[in-house]
Amino acid sequence: MAIATVNGRRIAYEDSGGQGPAVIFSHGLLMDREMFAPQIEALRGEFRCVAWDARGHGESDDALEPFTYWDSAEDMFALAGQLGIERAFLVGMSQGGFLSLRAALRRPDFVLGLGLIDTQAGEEEPEMVQQNEAMAHVVKEHGLGDELAEIIAALIMSPGYVGNAHWMAKWQARDPEHTDMILTALHNREDIHDRLGEITQPALVIHGDVDAAIPLEKGQALADGLANCEELVVVPGAGHASNLSHPEPVNAALAGFLRRHASVAAR
Repeated sequence: MAIATVNGRRIAYEDSGGQGPAVIFSHGLLMDREMFAPQIEALRGEFRCVAWDARGHGESDDALEPFTYWDSAEDMFALAGQLGIERAFLVGMSQGGFLSLRAALRRPDFVLGLGLIDTQAGEEEPEMVQQNEAMAHVVKEHGLGDELAEIIAALIMSPGYVGNAHWMAKWQARDPEHTDMILTALHNREDIHDRLGEITQPALVIHGDVDAAIPLEKGQALADGLANCEELVVVPGAGHASNLSHPEPVNAALAGFLRRHASVAAR
């Protein structure tokens, strides 16, 4: 693990190094860079893999003021600049997809391609906002107990995923004081379906067919809206974090996509 100072805050990241094209991995809400360990293990021999903790997550600094996923995209660009990365593939899961899509809109010259896992282009549903805010209130008042942690795991993880306890322990160890900042970014994001046609880089959409947080139909709408989406890969039996619970099909689809377009990075 390394630390970079990015836009006035400490950002934790890991960089596999190497001469291959760069792939920047951006994690989901409440997760951190560790969630991409199965993908990095599979790809690091061919690609330079960079995984980072977004503001308010993992070992990066807490988010102390409101921010947007456009701001998160700028954090990613700044980190890439410090690492000497001029162009990269962006792989984002859920929240990581929100910022990756915005990065492609803001700096299309930087983005070689998009791998979008269990994410969408729309705004947060009102019922999800209410649910998230209610859970956040309980956590701030009483801490994150086992019962609520299991509810969160049921939303994020796949049914029967054996790693739930590891992630639940991470969530319970975090200070909940600034959770409202990361939820503000989630809840205030705008619908960008009408801008998806502006994203012309090749894209791959991967989605679990039992995703409890973002239904498959929203992944389909994302794939349909992107100008150059090559495929919607549906992962049977996978929930929201399909890359963690079902790494084999996700890795196969992602590796094939990256290899097909790796020659672009050499131009």
